[in-house]
Amino acid sequence: MSAIFEILDKDAGGRIGKLKTPHGTVETPTVMPVVNPNIQLIPPNEMKSFGAEILITNSYIIYRKEELRSVALEKGLHGLLGFDGPIMTDSGSFQLSVYGSVEVTNEEILGFQQKIGSDIIVPLDIPTPPDVHYRRAEEELAVTAERLEAARKFITGEQLLAGPVQGSTYPELREKAASHLRDLNFDVYPLGAVVPLMESYRYAELVDVIAAAKKGLSPTSPVHLFGAGHPMMFALAVALGCDLFDSAAYAIYAKDGRYITVNGTYHIEKLNYLPCPCPICSKYTADELKKAKNKEELLARHNLYATFAEIRLIKQSIRDGKLLELVEQRCRAHPKLLDGLKKLYTHSAWLEQLDPATKSTYFYCGPESASRPEVLRFGKRLERFSLEGSAIIRTTPVKGERSYDQLLIFKAPFGAFPAEMEEVYPFNAEVSKFPDYEALSTALSNTLKLIELNPKAKFTFVCEREFEHPLLEKIKEKAELVYRDAWKKE
Repeated sequence: MSAIFEILDKDAGGRIGKLKTPHGTVETPTVMPVVNPNIQLIPPNEMKSFGAEILITNSYIIYRKEELRSVALEKGLHGLLGFDGPIMTDSGSFQLSVYGSVEVTNEEILGFQQKIGSDIIVPLDIPTPPDVHYRRAEEELAVTAERLEAARKFITGEQLLAGPVQGSTYPELREKAASHLRDLNFDVYPLGAVVPLMESYRYAELVDVIAAAKKGLSPTSPVHLFGAGHPMMFALAVALGCDLFDSAAYAIYAKDGRYITVNGTYHIEKLNYLPCPCPICSKYTADELKKAKNKEELLARHNLYATFAEIRLIKQSIRDGKLLELVEQRCRAHPKLLDGLKKLYTHSAWLEQLDPATKSTYFYCGPESASRPEVLRFGKRLERFSLEGSAIIRTTPVKGERSYDQLLIFKAPFGAFPAEMEEVYPFNAEVSKFPDYEALSTALSNTLKLIELNPKAKFTFVCEREFEHPLLEKIKEKAELVYRDAWKKE
């Protein structure tokens, strides 16, 4: 494990960690509010009151403006911003992505960040946008690799160095880039050029990009998702293993009169009520906020409160082993987020390697839950059960069950398991009495596999009349199938 990053707790791919920097230790996952050195809606020295432990600003903007540069070189970055906690600096890659060029070299901006005392330094990488030709993505990735290798040799000492992972929307390039950077031992790994995916709600592709990069990196490396500032997608990104986010959304949205919630964004002019208990929403009514002279600042403050409230809930969910339940709730806030959730579970085999083997009670939240890592893990371990003699599988207690050599309980989406394990995770799951098709498909498939793995046992399956599924016919070929309402009628 990296000496600067300590993992304290885990759930799915998410984790609570401690990131050590020259200006203090930061608990992750967390958000770094973006501070524009020219315009500050909220003074940086007030950010801690919202929950911010670390900020991010743009070293290129500071470098290009004489009055900012001179103060930063004289007083340091922390003196310029008036913030005594950790500060990360971007290199100008965002301006490069927007304008096509910047008036600084990689070495110059690295040296400047080092001189002004940045806690996390970012090289001038090439942010390749989505959907470009593969050859362009490959060529720009090669340039980025050269610059990052130069940066790794250039930056020494206590300051942390970030190694951005690029590769456009090509998962194979993202994983290749991550594997290369892993061997160079960077301190933080930002995933770059993903803002266009988030702006166009392409969450399924974003999931593939994150997963590919994570698979190439060490599982103990801290990962930063560049430009991810809306709380409705934090849980999904954390479940994939992202530790740091940066948010300019709190200020950008406020300027446009937009009010952030975890379920989406509202325009303040269309709100009659403020659905939030933060200090701003508790003090003002919707009408008062609309008419306030400092409406922009108040909205920015609310947006920050909403942002960090979600971070705290995510951390508690990790502690409780409930992160995936939160992810499934959040991803139902928007159809495109639901696409992201479905894509997340296509990576369940990888997530299962990261997910703790024991944790809190499993809650079934919908069809996607049937593909969770816990369910996949159970399916892989069916061969551990060795059954002989007569065996009965049932959903709830039935007459005469004790006369069988083996008693198994059927619970979707898992399937059949020995009754002795009923109170053991994950079989203590809270599930619907009448499972949906996806849960029933997985459960019946696992049950059929269990029967086939134990040819020395004679199975009787007492199931509910509501269980209508094609797999029941296959089970009927290998076991006695009886519906509960017809079981041992007198």
